[in-house]
Amino acid sequence: MNAANHAQCNRSRSSRSASMDEDDHQSSEETDADATEPLMVSIQAAHGAQDGEQNIRGCNKKQLRKSLPPLHPETPRSDPFRTPRARSGSWSGVNESDDELERLAQDSKSSLPQIRVSQPDHTNSGSGRDGVISAESSGESETEPSYFQNSHTARLNSITANRMRRRLKFFFMNPMEKWHARRRFPWKLLLQIVKVIVITAQLCLFAQQRYNHVNYLWDTKISFSHLFIKGWDTSREIQVYPPADGPLAVYKRSDFFEYLDYSISTYARIREEAIGSYLYDYDKNGSVIPPVLCISQYASGHAFIQNNSYILNDNITKTCVDIPPSIANGSDWSVKKFLETKNITFDFDLLLNTDFTFELRTIKLRVNLPFDTPECYHLTGRVIFDNHEHDGQILVELDVAARVLECDGSIHLASESSSLKVWRTIMNILSIIVCVVSLIMCVRALYRGYLIMQSTVEFFRRYVGKPLTVDERMEFVNMWYILICINDILIIIGSFLKIGLESKSYEGFLDTWNVCSLFLGVGNMLVWFGLLRYLGFFKTYNVLILTVKKCFPNVLRFSICILMVFAGYSLCGWLVLGPYHLKFRSFSSTMECLYSLINGDDMFATFSSTSGKDPVVWWFSRIYLYSFISLFIYVILSLFIAIIMDAYETIKKYYRRGFPTSDLLIFINECTEEPSSGVFHDEGERTIHDVINSICCCGYDKRQGSGEYERIL
Repeated sequence: MNAANHAQCNRSRSSRSASMDEDDHQSSEETDADATEPLMVSIQAAHGAQDGEQNIRGCNKKQLRKSLPPLHPETPRSDPFRTPRARSGSWSGVNESDDELERLAQDSKSSLPQIRVSQPDHTNSGSGRDGVISAESSGESETEPSYFQNSHTARLNSITANRMRRRLKFFFMNPMEKWHARRRFPWKLLLQIVKVIVITAQLCLFAQQRYNHVNYLWDTKISFSHLFIKGWDTSREIQVYPPADGPLAVYKRSDFFEYLDYSISTYARIREEAIGSYLYDYDKNGSVIPPVLCISQYASGHAFIQNNSYILNDNITKTCVDIPPSIANGSDWSVKKFLETKNITFDFDLLLNTDFTFELRTIKLRVNLPFDTPECYHLTGRVIFDNHEHDGQILVELDVAARVLECDGSIHLASESSSLKVWRTIMNILSIIVCVVSLIMCVRALYRGYLIMQSTVEFFRRYVGKPLTVDERMEFVNMWYILICINDILIIIGSFLKIGLESKSYEGFLDTWNVCSLFLGVGNMLVWFGLLRYLGFFKTYNVLILTVKKCFPNVLRFSICILMVFAGYSLCGWLVLGPYHLKFRSFSSTMECLYSLINGDDMFATFSSTSGKDPVVWWFSRIYLYSFISLFIYVILSLFIAIIMDAYETIKKYYRRGFPTSDLLIFINECTEEPSSGVFHDEGERTIHDVINSICCCGYDKRQGSGEYERIL
């Protein structure tokens, strides 16, 4: 109660005491009417007025206990099937400060006095028409404690069942209901809308920027393939399934050395032959970093084919040699002769791998505002000759790794590019600020929900006589807040990585772009998932959320059973069909093939791709595929749909007959006041000072120190 109401109650009390003699001749009917007025409790501190204490001491306690009706009348329990549907939780928590909620949780654990109120006594001029308040401690001490000893006991006297109902009902209101209840503006809702707009704009800019970056590196790899691999065909640049061509490989020793000579000679003449702007990498002394040729093979061994025997030392040795570009620039260059001068020979029976590694620098002079700007790169290329299988073919592959370098001001950006960099930085910082504020507010709301849960648990234990169940306690944990906290953390980390990538002030690998996109992409996905919370405030859209929540446990249990069947089919198909079918060559590809068959994708191609050379395998593949498709499409998939439809029908029945309730919801639903009734303004309008106090947690004692009048009922 605010100060104005406090003064008004004092003035009305003094006026009633002054006119007590004039009211003695009124009829008993008028006296009974006055007795039905709301009883006001004047909670006095140790330094308060002494007239209230004299009234309490002069009262006959036994008469008070006999004449007083129960303070908490039992309210009939409502029909559990006619109650309104449960809400998903509070958006901003209760109106009390964190300090008050902590005091409430601590006070509920202490021994609470029993408040007894007497009827108005006209014979005692000191009591007036307000009645007399007395309290008894619930402790086991034989000596009866004094009444209203301090402000702590007075605070405990204000905890009533109706007030607890109002607090809980306000806690589970949605933002619009809270606006009608206390005119509280939904700042968190507005913040989430702003966050969705900001991070979506940030993601769109970064997505186009990352596409240009990755596409440039892919084009660079294609260029290097034509430059460093002999006989490269453009058909290998198109990624199709199944692939049009087989793997690139060499089958002759002469071809192996020709491919190796071609790669080394191209590197030596890269500045003259390549269209792109490439330059050798230099060390700190200004010398060119030469390419390196590494040979990995078994330590020793020999195969005696004529008598089917062999000798093998499986220890792997790796020999590396530098090849200066000036030496390999000649037309008669031969890597075989060069290795012979280094006393290095090739034994193809022992050869495992041969790598030719080189390093180059380049500058991407491309400007595509507002998504792309010039960048400096350090490129590391590897021409790999793989002979691990020892099956008569050496696979040839090219790998390119990129690292972004600082350009050191060598690129003079236009004014539009400079302003674009500033706007990108502002967008990133704004995203971080919005997510940090959202994270703080949601963590604070979760903490306040934990405090009111503690108060409710203690209240039910003392006054209802039963503890809250785990499901009832989980009602105070808003999972939407946890989802928001997770996406805020992901977006904050991704924004910091994005700032580092766009500043180009450090050397970053391509993996940094992938990690940054992972954080921003998953965070943005969870943000859009969180919008389902606000659609849940409407009955039509809330059906989807409630249906998923209802069927999730059954779907999870059913999926565990399906996983056993799916794993059996996958392992069997991988073992039997792996050597004869392209889609079953690995365990992961086998699972992907079977999962696509459940959706009816590429069935005929899967049947026709099975090799018919072995009739046993061919007939097994038919039985295997027919049984899998029939079982999963016609049985398991139909049961999945049946489980979901059953949950949907159950939710529709709940909407018609009412949702099932718990003891907590029944207790809350006994508060029948509407949000706009005004009963939730029990502590008056909150001012800026109150908001500051609730944030700083320092104004609670000052508000509670003064005596206030508050309605008991």
